[in-house]
Amino acid sequence: QVHIVESGGDLVQPGGSLRLACAASGSIRTIYAMGWYRQAPGKQRDMVATITNSGTPDYADFVKGRFTISRDNAKNTVYLQMNNLKPEDTAVYYCTSFRATISGRQNDWGQGTQVTVSS
Repeated sequence: QVHIVESGGDLVQPGGSLRLACAASGSIRTIYAMGWYRQAPGKQRDMVATITNSGTPDYADFVKGRFTISRDNAKNTVYLQMNNLKPEDTAVYYCTSFRATISGRQNDWGQGTQVTVSS
């Protein structure tokens, strides 16, 4: 199992920036990718960005050009740099790890960090 802890959520004004961090520990050798998802009240949880162990990123269309995902393998940490934030980016942001197990793909989730974009 992988233990995940997110940090960095805050209240920010529209147009502002935040950087979220996600630290993974535990069975990290089986992780092949990490990702950020978000969930607004009353809505489903959506993928925001993912990054493979080799550093290949993927982004949802609604954050392309504004958000950047990166990783520090030495620290087992993944970051999400969010620029030009909009009110519609308000959500709880969750970090997840993708692991390969004998049962197939396994996701482990953090507790989430709140991002609020408001003036």
